[in-house]
Amino acid sequence: MKTVNALIAEELGVREAQVAATAGLLDGGATVPFIARYRKEATGGLDDTQLRRLNERLSYLRDLNDRRRAIQASIEAQGRMTPALAAALDAADSKARLEDLYLPYRPKRRSKAQAAREAGLAPLAEALLKQPGRAPAEAAAAYVSAERGIADGEAALEGARAILVETFAEDADLVGRLRTDFWRGGQLVSKVRKGKVQEGAKFSDYFAWSERLERMPSHRVLAVLRGEREGVLAVDLDAEGAESPPALPGPFETAICRRFGIAAQGRPGDTWLLDTVRTAWRTKIRTGIEQDLRTRLFERAEDDAVQVFAGNLKDLLLAAPAGGRVTLGLDPGYRNGVKVAVADRTGRIVAVETTYPHEPQRRWREAVATLGRLCRSHGVELLAIGNGTASRETERLAAEIVADNPDLNLAKVTVSEAGASVYSASEIAARELPDLDVSHRGAASIARRLQDPLAELVKIDPKSIGVGQYQHDVSETKLSRSLAAVVEDAVNAVGVDVNTASPALLAQVSGLGASMAARIVTHRDAHGPFRTRGALKGVTGLGPKTFELAAGFLRIQEGDDPLDASGVHPEAYPVVNRILKATKSDIRVLLGNPSALGQLTPESFVDQRFGLPTVRDIIAELEKPGRDPRPAFKTARFQEGVETIGDLKPGMQLEGVVTNVAAFGAFVDIGVHQDGLVHVSAMARRRIASPIEVVRIGEVIRVLVLSVDVPRKRIALSMRLDDPVDAAASARRTGEPAREPQRSRPAAPPDVAPTGPLADALRKAAASQSRRG
Repeated sequence: MKTVNALIAEELGVREAQVAATAGLLDGGATVPFIARYRKEATGGLDDTQLRRLNERLSYLRDLNDRRRAIQASIEAQGRMTPALAAALDAADSKARLEDLYLPYRPKRRSKAQAAREAGLAPLAEALLKQPGRAPAEAAAAYVSAERGIADGEAALEGARAILVETFAEDADLVGRLRTDFWRGGQLVSKVRKGKVQEGAKFSDYFAWSERLERMPSHRVLAVLRGEREGVLAVDLDAEGAESPPALPGPFETAICRRFGIAAQGRPGDTWLLDTVRTAWRTKIRTGIEQDLRTRLFERAEDDAVQVFAGNLKDLLLAAPAGGRVTLGLDPGYRNGVKVAVADRTGRIVAVETTYPHEPQRRWREAVATLGRLCRSHGVELLAIGNGTASRETERLAAEIVADNPDLNLAKVTVSEAGASVYSASEIAARELPDLDVSHRGAASIARRLQDPLAELVKIDPKSIGVGQYQHDVSETKLSRSLAAVVEDAVNAVGVDVNTASPALLAQVSGLGASMAARIVTHRDAHGPFRTRGALKGVTGLGPKTFELAAGFLRIQEGDDPLDASGVHPEAYPVVNRILKATKSDIRVLLGNPSALGQLTPESFVDQRFGLPTVRDIIAELEKPGRDPRPAFKTARFQEGVETIGDLKPGMQLEGVVTNVAAFGAFVDIGVHQDGLVHVSAMARRRIASPIEVVRIGEVIRVLVLSVDVPRKRIALSMRLDDPVDAAASARRTGEPAREPQRSRPAAPPDVAPTGPLADALRKAAASQSRRG
């Protein structure tokens, strides 16, 4: 049997030594971000994705071995272990295979087969199987016994059949082969339940549906299973030959017959044995296989859904930040007003307000004047508008504020407000903003997430951010574990300013956690900002191991040592000192000096502790100290006059921002309160396996409106701007006469400079700073 490390190395296509080194680091308490960034020599340069996969498989295979040992102990205690069984258990490479092998030996409730064995009918069952030339009734007569509870020959034959059925159903090799055949040739069939047509209209696509199991995409699996769970759909698994005529055994029953040497040759016992096979298949084996395949189908769909959610969350967390600019957040609403919060350059909330520009109060001019005064008094640069109810109306309000205050160089940006209400009522918000009303905390979150999406979104349960696919249908544990890993990787990829970060953000740093983050903030509040990374060792409970894991990801801006603002780990400062000595330079001169650093030979600074990968990383970090891996910010410019789904016409070309990516396509906000769908088939001219090959959450794209279904609130979009448009179909759905497709201006070529209000604002701000300089 191969070792765990050897199996993982084979699966990942890496050397066993790399796996062994990584496993040792993980067992020693090291985090994946720390290993990926600062232990490349040990792992051979495995990246965070490989390390996550390695960690997952390591856990699975160790659990598998624990279960293997428990099963072996159980069988040995029963005195039933054989060399062949021991070899089979050693060779089992999955939990499903282990359980198949263990099934005949698993302690179970007293079954009909067990009762029959206790009554002495095992020899009868064996004789009927091996001697089909003998009449079953004749063979059974010898086993009739009132003392053993066998009243007549029929009772004896019933007991023998129970024994054989259990024997067939517990043959691991047979069941494994039948399960594979059913999976390859089987299909899922769903039908609407009687009286559920109206109530279950949202599942209408699956009222009469069938699809191959191995080809069924995850989103359809989860949709159908949800329909079944809600009592709308009746769902079954079927395969060709699974339900055969009484006189003719199907392929699955034939496989059982072959396995046990049963055949229809006109012998006295053949019919009884064939009936026994049919009973075993229909009442025992098929039921078990269908349950196993349901589990497999769901788990595969679940894994895909979790992967989609994790990918979307990563894109959202690593979205471009607008940076430290004073931002006014607008949480739109009608009756309850538009909630307003102003965040200064550090994210501190310095003012709040509630205005009522919309129905029913319509105090428009008063709102424009009030918000204009706020912008002027606090030096606001950006207006962040939540994309929920009344968003487009509030965007018009913001546009008027910008127009009325041209000297302020304001820019308006629409921001996803997903999860803002959850944050508002959370304990984190209560601790951060104790003096604010819950309604204003949402506006504060909207403003801050424009400044720095990562720093703000880590305060919200990832499942509340709304970028998943059927997230409520998957395992809470599996989803939480995956999303926690994404958050950890994203935070550590960017780095954290230890003197300004919230406890929620610090808690995600490698080696820290909620309690240690709280201690760091308490120490910071009591003693002032940290001047060096080394000063972190003065925090209560922060020992050498925690410092080792965390220090490289913590930044200290304008501290005593410029290196503390970089991603160079303190343990590697001696390498930097050698570089400074070799170049006869000062750190402040060398930092950000690519021409000087480009002349270095990395091999010259390699020693026993720091290999070539680490030295190269150090030089790259010195070239761009504390660099942010996130892209430059860009936002969509929604088309004027297109504010509701009723304003859409097939043929329009619009700019929008990707809000969610699923296995079947991407949802795009085009500014009408209802996201449109770009199906995966309309994303590119080539065939793509997944939407993430083409788009990411937060990306600004140009789309073509293919069709609009107002009653069902469905908008079909395409990223291929010359696709044919079904104007007539949309007209039928909206009740309007068909019109000639309207096309807006063609999409800008990819090499033009970024456009949009935020880009304009940033250029103005840069120009203003240049003039002041």
